[in-house]
Amino acid sequence: MSVWRLILHPAARGAWNMAVDEAILESAGRGDSLPTLRLYAWEPACLSLGYAQPVADVDFAALASFGWEVVRRPTGGRAILHTDELTYSVCVAPDEPLLVGTVLESYNRLSAALVAACRALGLDVSKAERAAPSAAQAGPVCFEVPSAYEIVAGGKKLIGSAQARKREGILQHGTLPLTGDLTRITRALVFADESARAQAAQKLLARAVTVQTCLGRGIAWETAAQATVEAFSQTLGIAFQRGELSQAEQARAAELLQNKYTRPEWTGRV
Repeated sequence: MSVWRLILHPAARGAWNMAVDEAILESAGRGDSLPTLRLYAWEPACLSLGYAQPVADVDFAALASFGWEVVRRPTGGRAILHTDELTYSVCVAPDEPLLVGTVLESYNRLSAALVAACRALGLDVSKAERAAPSAAQAGPVCFEVPSAYEIVAGGKKLIGSAQARKREGILQHGTLPLTGDLTRITRALVFADESARAQAAQKLLARAVTVQTCLGRGIAWETAAQATVEAFSQTLGIAFQRGELSQAEQARAAELLQNKYTRPEWTGRV
């Protein structure tokens, strides 16, 4: 079995979460730390933008009125409102055997573990074998349509993931919405008028779903986290060692927080 580090983090600010993911990516890529699965949450609620998504999509006045934050991810895709969810990140060296091959091939392998985790929670899920035909024309919301190998329940998107391949290594992170109103994200984005906002909300409910909606009951973050760890271990042949950030990773995350993820030059780069 492969030996990986497992980190379980309490809820934190979005900018810190992205800084930690990048710090772990650099450390794992250098071989200073084991390949790492990190499970975490967000507090307060935070809108994350994809790497190349226009910042003009964001309604900053609305964000401020709700007390929500905004951050830009190092990975692609569209906007996600992170709240009431389990987020996972995988950070490995470029030659990690479980993620060799193309982006889609590695997506497919990790998706097998995500499917197993969801099924352990009692969810009837499957992998989307190809991107939805409307994906290229989708709006600013990530959960509007599934991409290839993302997790769907009843034809609706349940887990959204994104991957970045850098010289340092490979980062993939994604989110499992546990509960709450998925349409909240439309309040934080710019639309032509309120009719367009309402249409976007209706479209989102028709195409995406939460764990609670699927099961008719809530699932605790800790329960979802345990199922995820066990599924990664059994499906991918990983032996986990519980760990924390090294001092070097903590220092690098603090540096990235100050110099990148809280900087308007990064958030507004597009």
